[in-house]
Amino acid sequence: MDQAHSLELLTATHTFPGKFVFKAIGLMDHDFTARVVALVRAELRQAFDAPYQTRETSSGRHIAVTIEPWVESADQVLAIYGKLKDESGLVMLL
Repeated sequence: MDQAHSLELLTATHTFPGKFVFKAIGLMDHDFTARVVALVRAELRQAFDAPYQTRETSSGRHIAVTIEPWVESADQVLAIYGKLKDESGLVMLL
């Protein structure tokens, strides 16, 4: 899917500005959560962390980080996805 189509779909299905939910599932290591939260904070140029929750798998091999930042536009959403997809240890991004 190209960026123009993604922007069109996001603006058709979400209201901006507003909260947006990102879920990053990654390998359980000591700083996956911190890296995901810091990446979102940096991309939004905020001095604070967006609200987030974590959940470990029963095997302890993976962790899901659900983060809900306030975003101003669909462009910000795509920028965050673009950064998250390159994160070390990422298994799935929703």
